[in-house]
Amino acid sequence: MSNTYKLSGNSEASAELPSYSGTLGPDVVDVRSLYAQQDVFTFDPGFASTASCKSEITFIDGKEGVLLYRGYPVEQLANNSTYIEVCYLLLYGELPTATQLSNFENDIRTHTMMNETMLRLFNGFHHDAHPMAMVSGVVGSMSAFYHETMDIQNPRHREIFSHRIIAKLPTIAAAAYKHSLGQPFVYPRNDLDYSSNLLNMFFSVPADDYEIDPIAVEAIDLLLILHADHEQNCSTSTVRLAGSSGTNPYSAIAAGIAALWGPAHGGANEAVLTMLGQIGNAKNITEYVAKAKDKNDSFRLMGFGHRVYKNFDPRATIIRDMCHKVLAKLGRDDDPLFELALELEQVALKDDYFVEKRLYPNVDFYSGIIYRALGFQPSMFTVMFAIARTVGWVSHWQEMITDPEHRIGRPRQLYTGPKTRDYVDVAKR
Repeated sequence: MSNTYKLSGNSEASAELPSYSGTLGPDVVDVRSLYAQQDVFTFDPGFASTASCKSEITFIDGKEGVLLYRGYPVEQLANNSTYIEVCYLLLYGELPTATQLSNFENDIRTHTMMNETMLRLFNGFHHDAHPMAMVSGVVGSMSAFYHETMDIQNPRHREIFSHRIIAKLPTIAAAAYKHSLGQPFVYPRNDLDYSSNLLNMFFSVPADDYEIDPIAVEAIDLLLILHADHEQNCSTSTVRLAGSSGTNPYSAIAAGIAALWGPAHGGANEAVLTMLGQIGNAKNITEYVAKAKDKNDSFRLMGFGHRVYKNFDPRATIIRDMCHKVLAKLGRDDDPLFELALELEQVALKDDYFVEKRLYPNVDFYSGIIYRALGFQPSMFTVMFAIARTVGWVSHWQEMITDPEHRIGRPRQLYTGPKTRDYVDVAKR
């Protein structure tokens, strides 16, 4: 269907632009011919109203609080699936049969080890380097180790890359964590499932036996599922944009990790813990809630509200119960931060200001509390997000590479700088 649009400010100008409907969500207007027809660009800072691609992977309805992976509600996957099964779904588009799942899981398990030379790269980082700096750097270096399978036009090479990066991200992340602590690296174990293996590499030490808590495994698997993909967010769009140049996939994923590091994106759950530390005690909540309501105060409550969801974040609804379950089992009674977090949650859920503005606790609020209860340092929270989101990045990269309409990303701009000027010799300035 095509519609004719008149351009504001010029009554003579109009453009006939086609519109398309997806299976769900708003229609889109195809503006690709607008510049050729009328010599104008569209202007959309932050791309909040721009569909940058077609995708079959994830759908979000922010008004209704809906999140679908390949058409499956995230609530159903969280209650019935495992992270590895969700990885298969995102990569291949369908839930696996028992045989397909077994083969896929086995392939992931047997690709978890890192090349020893790659492992030694960590010794080049300062001991107090942020783990995200180490992880993004090491992932970027993987193109130097696996260059024989980086033909992005080769389907088998793309599949090998996909399995390899999903398998090795927990190993790389755990190595970064161990390096920051000065502890020995812990090698992966093929007898453990994905989340159990992750916990073992993070928290076991050669001097002691480490008992993997089933509640911790359940919590990690749930967090990974809930963070596996989230449509065309900042880091996913970064992976697509970097990958659109034809660069190797490891570089594209490293770019996504760097984008995720920002406090407005993957660093939000770390910021929640920082905020709770700033509030300090439950008795100070009233004061800080008042500060959050004051437009002239720079203080903001982190972990509340969401740019896309205008209703309750469906992931937060799921993770809230797990948060309380983890705190009941693993939360330390002497840690006032947990008491503070739960009290702040209740205040925000009941306060008219937050209810009217729909500033409900989001997934970042609860995930940070869970990670702290499980023993992760705040600097590792975003790394855990990166582990979960890797499969989403890979799925979108694969989709983009195989899209016949794929072109290198090249946004345009509204130029507001000086008009043409003539050069003046330095002696005359």
